[in-house]
Amino acid sequence: MNRNRKLAIATLLIIYLVIAAGAIVRMTGSGMGCPDWPKCFGHLIPPTDEAELLWQANTTYERGQVIIRENHLEVALKDFKSAEVYEGSNWENYEKHDYATFNPWHTWIEYINRLLGALAGLSTLLLFLSSWLTRPKRTDLRWLSAILLVGILFQAWLGATVVYSVLNPFRISLHMFMALVLVAILFIYYEKTVERKLFGQSSLLGKYLFAGFVLTLIQILMGTQVRQYVDSSKEQIGSNFFSLQGAETFLFYIHRSFSIVVILFHLWIYNRIRKNHSSLLKTQQIILALIGISVLSGVIMYYFDFPFSTQPIHLVIASILFGFQIYIWLRSYRSANETVN
Repeated sequence: MNRNRKLAIATLLIIYLVIAAGAIVRMTGSGMGCPDWPKCFGHLIPPTDEAELLWQANTTYERGQVIIRENHLEVALKDFKSAEVYEGSNWENYEKHDYATFNPWHTWIEYINRLLGALAGLSTLLLFLSSWLTRPKRTDLRWLSAILLVGILFQAWLGATVVYSVLNPFRISLHMFMALVLVAILFIYYEKTVERKLFGQSSLLGKYLFAGFVLTLIQILMGTQVRQYVDSSKEQIGSNFFSLQGAETFLFYIHRSFSIVVILFHLWIYNRIRKNHSSLLKTQQIILALIGISVLSGVIMYYFDFPFSTQPIHLVIASILFGFQIYIWLRSYRSANETVN
């Protein structure tokens, strides 16, 4: 069982690295650094110079390799060696989209993001195999690991659709939401390795903590919608998003004001934990600190016009906060015998 617990922690940490890498990809605009999927310009290891992507005479090409020709992507139909002149019969147009720009920085940032995603997939597969090979048999862990494996495969497919859609903002938000779902399942898996009958008892505190989790989730979802609007409207917005009027900017102001509700509710929970549940106090203090950092980064974005790095910090801190709230809610089941005033 200790092996499963360690694998769950490792998988969780890798998924958080993927979330952080995804935030950096979004911040730097590197999402189309690899315009195909799962390879990058048809390579397992992407090019470092644009010259590698231009057609060249007397050069060996492999099936699926991608070149940039006349401002569009072309894919090799077979393995062949090029002649002195370009022969169109060896190539076909890339039909998924018409984005044909190479930026080495964007390519390698996106490539590292994909490598981390592949590592997360491998770790999830190992957790699945370990869960099904564990003796005595734990049906609950087996099915949770199976759900995780299906979830990570679905997440990979979502990543492909993000590329094929040329970074559709809604699909990016859905991709992020699915990452949070995987985080939640992993926390449940980990806690069940500690306490088999995890959901055997409930408590009033558990209900409060779950309500706090729901409030934070609503806040995160509103934040993804605000970010979705910013991404889809960059050309009209320029650098003055908050000067616009309409439903989207109204949602931002709700998002901003709702943070006060989140803060006050979690301060109230902290007071109850401080009086009756000292074992959960440290975790709740971390949650309050994360809420503070998240709010501070949001304030900086508002007053200083989205400074570089504040957006990924805001996103990563929110995802870590999400995880800690899942964790303290699950821990409350182990503290269900304590009295709540």
